[in-house]
Amino acid sequence: RKLHPFILRRLKKSVAKDLPDKLTKVSYCPMPEETQREYNSTLQKERRGAKTKFEMLALLMKLRQIASRGKVDAFMEVLDEAIDGGHRVLVFSQFVKQLTALREELEKEGIPYCYLDGSTKDRLGECNRFNRNADIPVFLISLMAGGTGLNLTGADMVIHYDPWWNPAVEDQATDRAHRIGQKKKVYVVKLIASGSVEEKVLALQRRKQALIAATVSTTDAAIVEKLTTEDLEELLS
Repeated sequence: RKLHPFILRRLKKSVAKDLPDKLTKVSYCPMPEETQREYNSTLQKERRGAKTKFEMLALLMKLRQIASRGKVDAFMEVLDEAIDGGHRVLVFSQFVKQLTALREELEKEGIPYCYLDGSTKDRLGECNRFNRNADIPVFLISLMAGGTGLNLTGADMVIHYDPWWNPAVEDQATDRAHRIGQKKKVYVVKLIASGSVEEKVLALQRRKQALIAATVSTTDAAIVEKLTTEDLEELLS
């Protein structure tokens, strides 16, 4: 309230009026039986011992990583369909280990790709390689390393492999493709592991969307910090 009189917030829809549409779809992915068993076992075994906020956040992170591992087959189906449809795809994940696993799958299938995480030396070079080479259909990107500051209008589809607490962070990542210079409609797919904490993170996003949208430069870390014990208990219920 104190800052509001001094801030002029301009939304992209009022600045870039000729920008093509952005269509978003949530795709629910059933976890394989083995992954579901591991997920349930971890939740039951560690839930009672997670008393503090730090312990609950650590358990949530572990559950999210397990859920992510169970989505590889579903991801490859979505990707194959996208490539067959002539789309070029940005794939965002917050887990570098998961990106590495997806990278191995692409190599196994012989699908050309670009890759960027925090250890990538030539970020701009990798981006230029993707934008200039239409024969490369996929760009794997760590959300922390590539969520902002990149122009990747060579892509017309974005896959969010795992959900973040703050939907604004996902939107910033999507805007690597949905920005001035984009001539095609942009398709966004959010992969959510059914029956996992990811469904509850998505519900939390929607519940807090109005608050997040009204806040300038809200970071993902700030959203996590503001989660109450009640929020965390609900996520782990």
